Amino acid sequence: MEISMRNERNSNEILEEIVRERVQKIKKFYVHLVVFSIALLVYILKTYFGFPFNFWPIRFINAFFMWCWAFIIVVQAIRLIVKQSLLGKRWENQKIHEIMEKEKIKKQNWE
Repeated sequence: MEISMRNERNSNEILEEIVRERVQKIKKFYVHLVVFSIALLVYILKTYFGFPFNFWPIRFINAFFMWCWAFIIVVQAIRLIVKQSLLGKRWENQKIHEIMEKEKIKKQNWE
């Protein structure tokens, strides 16, 4: 009885940790996307409209920099989408149950 309650608490803690990590990754992606959007706006204003943004960090925003940054954003988005669709909730639950069963077997062997 006590072991099953511990396993249930452990599985809930594991699920909470997985959900927290997923939410943190999504949050970081959105923050990165907002910063990229601001930089893209500054780049467009500087390049196409001739705004005089020539102070230190803005001076280094050029087409190569923006293409590289866009590539990184796309890779992050693909990783999030693939992880969500291929390795989604069902897969996570299956792996959690698998791990919990292995732990239960190990504990039974020690008893």
